[in-house]
Amino acid sequence: MQTNSPRETGEAPSPPRAAPVFRDDVHVAFDGESATLTSPVTAFTLRPVRGGIRRALRRLSQGPTPVHELLEGLRPAERVQVERFLDRVGHLVARSVLTHGGPGGRRELIRLEPTARDAEYMAGEVDAQVPVRLSRFAFLRSRDGALVLESPLVKFRAVLSDPAAREIAAALGEPVTAGSLAKAGGLSDGETLDVLRHLVGAGFAEQADADGAFASDTEPTLRQWDFHDLLFHSRVRSGRYDDVFGAVYPYRDEIDPQPAIKPAPEGPTVELHRPAREDIADRDPSLTAAVETRRSIRSYGEQALTARQLGEFLYRVGRVRAHYTPEEGSGRDEVVSRPYPSGGQGYELELYVTVRRCEGLDAGIYYYDPVAHRLVLVNDGAADRQSLFHVASRATGMEARPDVLITMTARFQRMSWKYRAIAYATTLRHTGVLYQTMYLVATAMGLAPCGLGNGDADMSARVLGLDYLRESSVGDFLLGSRSPDDTVAGEPEAGWRMLNDPQWSLQKDT
Repeated sequence: MQTNSPRETGEAPSPPRAAPVFRDDVHVAFDGESATLTSPVTAFTLRPVRGGIRRALRRLSQGPTPVHELLEGLRPAERVQVERFLDRVGHLVARSVLTHGGPGGRRELIRLEPTARDAEYMAGEVDAQVPVRLSRFAFLRSRDGALVLESPLVKFRAVLSDPAAREIAAALGEPVTAGSLAKAGGLSDGETLDVLRHLVGAGFAEQADADGAFASDTEPTLRQWDFHDLLFHSRVRSGRYDDVFGAVYPYRDEIDPQPAIKPAPEGPTVELHRPAREDIADRDPSLTAAVETRRSIRSYGEQALTARQLGEFLYRVGRVRAHYTPEEGSGRDEVVSRPYPSGGQGYELELYVTVRRCEGLDAGIYYYDPVAHRLVLVNDGAADRQSLFHVASRATGMEARPDVLITMTARFQRMSWKYRAIAYATTLRHTGVLYQTMYLVATAMGLAPCGLGNGDADMSARVLGLDYLRESSVGDFLLGSRSPDDTVAGEPEAGWRMLNDPQWSLQKDT
């Protein structure tokens, strides 16, 4: 709970005030000589709790209390116990920056709540004449009715409790000096400097270096992180965030879950070929051969992909193999089984097939019905087909002009109804798993596959007749016939150095 000494300012130096206080989501209950602390993620009991220690715990639950006041009147042994306690439960104790007092008494300016068990920081030293700015990874948002400052670089959340603190945070959108912020929101120079010391010390804000540059703009590792990528990484794995996480069913008994199987849309249908498993087994290469010879192919044969091949491909990668409907009141989920794995058997991904050329199948945009194993025409507009193919080709540098484009969409609420914090990340994992399944099946069938790294989710939602927030695209995959002279295995191109056994590394991945 100690902080660094401030630099000299125009007034008498005043140490930054970081008064401990239990977080708002921590409940303290006393029972005899024991005290039980409960939060949304943990609960434990302390004993014996009596005398000065009991008073200190009550103070922590009643509001921010500077450490010297918290320890006031305690015997030396009790002081040691309270300090040890603060170290032990630091993840349940917020740090409150207070005004220096005055006619209106002290008030809280900002409250820094730890979001990780090992969260620690020291208030930084701030030169009143050196520019300070928010880190480019910091952001403001509304949370539980309060304006908070967060950053994927920081294991704290800064609750901007006071209008003056909010004014300071807004001003830090551009480089400013502590001196130029003097009297912000009616604060004294020392109080303003205290706020900056804690924001800088925690990592929400940063001071310019001697060249006037900021670390989040110049440090090589940070430069290579985009804001949204680092934020996403910090939120979808445990470690530095304290919100509820995982399969917690946050909307059970409040919102009806999405069905495991999406009702097929209305429209003309095309029945697809269903391959026999024994026929596939007789002609398929080994798994090792498929894995080692898999590669992206962006050129196609003169002969078009056939409807029979497309039917086999979709059957092998995306059909519903089984459907489980639980008994009412069992507490179990409705789930399905498909050829690729899916977390919790959620299977939120859907497939739409845009056909440019396919022997035995008219050009159009179709929904793949994975239960009936058929295509349903949802859009026969030539301009819309062209738009989808143009975006797909652009993702390959205008190299590919495929027979078929497969658009993967996700029914987002199918996952978010069950999972908190990781729903979208899990959908992206599923997309990658489906990509690999498609690659291996296409390779085994002698077709030309290529997964794309980008697509236009807004445009595809419009073309497919979808609500962007309910269901929109998360992946795109090109498929076509393979040119007879396009061999999978062969000598590597000039400039490639084969590693390990060349009989295993048969072909580079383009």
